Amino acid sequence: MNPFEKQIQKRRTFGIISHPDAGKTTLTEKLLLFGGAIQEAGAVKSNKIKKSATSDFMEIERQRGISVATSVLAFYYKDKKINILDTPGHKDFAEDTFRTLTAVDSVIVVIDVAKGVEAQTEKLVEVCRMRNIPMIVFINKLDREGKDAFDLLDELEQKLGLSVTPLSFPIGMGYDFKGIYNIYERNINLFSGSSKKNIEETIAIDDINNPELDTIIGSKAAGTLRDDLELAIGVYPDFDKDLYLQGKQQPVFFGSALNNFGVRELLDCFIEIAPSPRAKNAEERQVEANEEEMTGFVFKIHANMDPRHRDRLAFVKVVSGTFERNKPYLHVRQDKKLKFSSPNAFFAEKKEIVDTSYPGDIVGLHDTGNFKIGDTLTEGETLHYKGIPSFSPEHFRYINNADPMKSKQLYKGIDQLMDEGVAQLFTLEINGRKVIGTVGALQFEVIQYRLEHEYGAKCTYENFPVHKACWVDPEDPKNEEFMEFKRVKQKFLAKDKRGQLVFLADSQFSLQMVQQKYPSVKLHFVSEFD
Repeated sequence: MNPFEKQIQKRRTFGIISHPDAGKTTLTEKLLLFGGAIQEAGAVKSNKIKKSATSDFMEIERQRGISVATSVLAFYYKDKKINILDTPGHKDFAEDTFRTLTAVDSVIVVIDVAKGVEAQTEKLVEVCRMRNIPMIVFINKLDREGKDAFDLLDELEQKLGLSVTPLSFPIGMGYDFKGIYNIYERNINLFSGSSKKNIEETIAIDDINNPELDTIIGSKAAGTLRDDLELAIGVYPDFDKDLYLQGKQQPVFFGSALNNFGVRELLDCFIEIAPSPRAKNAEERQVEANEEEMTGFVFKIHANMDPRHRDRLAFVKVVSGTFERNKPYLHVRQDKKLKFSSPNAFFAEKKEIVDTSYPGDIVGLHDTGNFKIGDTLTEGETLHYKGIPSFSPEHFRYINNADPMKSKQLYKGIDQLMDEGVAQLFTLEINGRKVIGTVGALQFEVIQYRLEHEYGAKCTYENFPVHKACWVDPEDPKNEEFMEFKRVKQKFLAKDKRGQLVFLADSQFSLQMVQQKYPSVKLHFVSEFD
């Protein structure tokens, strides 16, 4: 294997997804702890302690105790380079999470033991299933009372349509929680309840019928464990790595991220079975990771990573070849060559300049406004990576300038935040008023907060009753039917940021009427970024 292929084999790029509050960011922290990347983990919740989670670096996240933007973290563990994309769990930021899923090779799904499968998890898992992304499930918070292990496994199969196989199994739960039996490695990890910062040793027990087990955990717990394991091994299929890689089987682990429990088992198994960077489809062809020529795409833009410097960073996932500092690459959409003198690698908000990056790595490029989400960089080939859609927003408001002296700052701020994909901007055809559409209502607060704190501009909102935004796609832009549609629906038409025509339907009824009355005018709820 040549050195380049070795680098590809070493990489694991994955996202962590879940419903808000299932413990996703806490799990990320603990994985970093194992990688030696941080010395002590800061739980996201405890506002009393000043140490907040490493992966939540925006001020508003620290105030709310939730992750708002996807952060990128990298660390080494057992000679593997691991890139984690910690996604926002809050449903109002679903779009950012959907886009992030285009940049990962596999996913860890975190489930809360008490709440089981929640709505947001269903949506995200559906996206992973559509793309056949390999998934590992981590059932979290076992040190609290929750649902029975078998009930949870059933729920994963029924609600998420997964085909699960447990690779570890809990011994008791909540108050009676004794530890975890690792089916994959055949050993026991005992829970002492005080292991928040240090890493527990495991006891190897090859034979579950060994009487030593009774002395370690007590004969009652040992009896229950033997029955549970017999049932689990009898009911669920053996783990099959090929099925997992095809997205057809999902291994399940149990643990408590907050108490650093069951995380090592998850990580050890993950680096062994998770895929290294995979091929990705472009509109033109399939691109393999081990091709020599560099290709990559922008899946996220983040303005003001450092508020003092007004910098914008474009996050690029390297798909093939090696990305080198100071080498010119073709920006396909603009058809021009660009050079990057300080490409960044990440550790939450800490950045370091890197000279070479390999497939699977995420590189941050300083951007002066050249990039949009979905842009492709290559060494000269014209490629367009697909699958980064923009979804129809569900909340709409007029945005007004609250300080006429700062209109330049306001428009610059809105412009940059929309490029980041925080929300979508629509300009009404009839009077040029600006309307912001978001997937969730919390976005409006984030926009208002960031406009004021990062751009020094104040804005106010006004309600704008819209049911859905649909992208308009006429069969023939010159035909009579389309002209009539534009005339009749004039006050509901707007242009999005890229100049595409959008119909803002005020109700489900008017949407149906348009579809019946103007059959040649097609309406879409998703726009693929071009």
